[in-house]
Amino acid sequence: MIKQIFGKLPRKPSKSLHNDSNGEGAVNSYYAPNQTSGIPKPSSTSSKPSASRVANGTLAPNSLTSNRTNQEKIYQALPSFRDVPISEKPNLFISKLSMCCVVFDFSDPSKNLREKEIKRQTLLELVDYVASVGVKFNDVAMQELTKMVSVNLFRTFPSASHENKALEMHDMDDEEPSLEPAWPHIQVVYEILLRFVASPMTDAKLAKRYIDHSFVLKLLDLFDSEDQREREYLKTILHRVYGKFMVHRPYIRKAINNIFYRFISETEKHNGIAELLEILGSIINGFALPLKEEHKLFLVRALIPLHKPKCASIYHQQLSYCIVQFVEKDFKLADTVIRGLVKYWPVTNSSKEVMFLGELEEVLEATQAAEFQRCMVPLFRQIARCLNSSHFQVAERALFLWNNDHIRNLITQNHKVIMPIVFPALERNTRGHWNQAVQSLTLNVRKVFCDIDQALFDECLANFQAEEENKPEVKAKRERTWERLEDLAGLNTNEKVLVPRFVSSVNLAASSESTG
Repeated sequence: MIKQIFGKLPRKPSKSLHNDSNGEGAVNSYYAPNQTSGIPKPSSTSSKPSASRVANGTLAPNSLTSNRTNQEKIYQALPSFRDVPISEKPNLFISKLSMCCVVFDFSDPSKNLREKEIKRQTLLELVDYVASVGVKFNDVAMQELTKMVSVNLFRTFPSASHENKALEMHDMDDEEPSLEPAWPHIQVVYEILLRFVASPMTDAKLAKRYIDHSFVLKLLDLFDSEDQREREYLKTILHRVYGKFMVHRPYIRKAINNIFYRFISETEKHNGIAELLEILGSIINGFALPLKEEHKLFLVRALIPLHKPKCASIYHQQLSYCIVQFVEKDFKLADTVIRGLVKYWPVTNSSKEVMFLGELEEVLEATQAAEFQRCMVPLFRQIARCLNSSHFQVAERALFLWNNDHIRNLITQNHKVIMPIVFPALERNTRGHWNQAVQSLTLNVRKVFCDIDQALFDECLANFQAEEENKPEVKAKRERTWERLEDLAGLNTNEKVLVPRFVSSVNLAASSESTG
């Protein structure tokens, strides 16, 4: 009789949820790892939060879309860490992490306001817990924490932004950068990750199972975010990861190299180059001597070619710091760096030329005489072109090199080679540059050379005047060369063909003289 009465009573809701065939049972299994991981279950005094946790489990990221609306309605806050015994805090920590694996839609600011605020407050509690925890994080805690971080942070950015070229990137200077709408949650998740990595309670040997190569690579992908706030957090976190997980250091350097290679050779579009270079500046500063061949190849294959993109002004300050760090570490690299700068020297971008001249001065300050002598001829040919630039800032910045005591000493020691290269450019400036400041600075440099070696100065002046007098004859000779080429072309095709005179006329004239 009693069994019949009990048989007519309704079953408990938890049993019906567990045995339901509409998919809810599969969602509840989201919390199954917490129950079998060895963490003690909450006592009877916390049965209410436990029920809430089961309800929150239906908000797992992989839950069905059709159930999401009903699930969000029962998204309830868990008790505070202050309200539970110490023995239950680890279990509550896991529950809060699982609860925060729900990602809300921030495209509609008016949607799920209560649930979003509950999640934000929960995340803030997790920040305090991670910062103040007094015991080592175990396997389950690390797994759940990295899982929560992955769900909230790792995402794909719109592909359209990745296809823009450098020119479009410059056009974006007038536009406001797009900010991440979910930043109220994402910021706190970054803070949790930062506190976790920096915590003395995080065992690197254990944590490397979860902060692995895949995790680091996805973290590096986030550097392409347009939100400056996010890139600042990423910069700090990646630097801490590099410092704490020594096993990941070669992989991180290689992954950053690959980002640079793709940026230089394919896209010329990436939002986080400056932040990555800032991290590398600190890494390079810690390189042991003598430098490994791997590090020298990184300089030649990645850092020096980063001068090439049109948008280099965005990250040039950080790039220049990295380059100078290499030269200060190994002065023998100065020749390689200076030749690389000359190779990628801008032709039509005056503001970029000014930046190159500033970087060149910093490199030359760390350059010794032997390395200077190896590269001084191509270097001062380029400087001579800058001296004659019609853009007064380029000419002025090139003339300022003589104000640096170390550079002036290097020039003085090698004036017999350098003076004949730059003297024609100096003389043209004194006779015809439109800017008065450039003319005044040129006269000062001209006087420096005159004081160093009067005889060589007079010889250079005589050679310059002879070249100026021969200009009409050289021009006439070039014209005759072009006429001969036109005649030869007409004979070969039975009609006179005009050759464009703006294409390598000097080279053609020189080749004509050598064959004649």
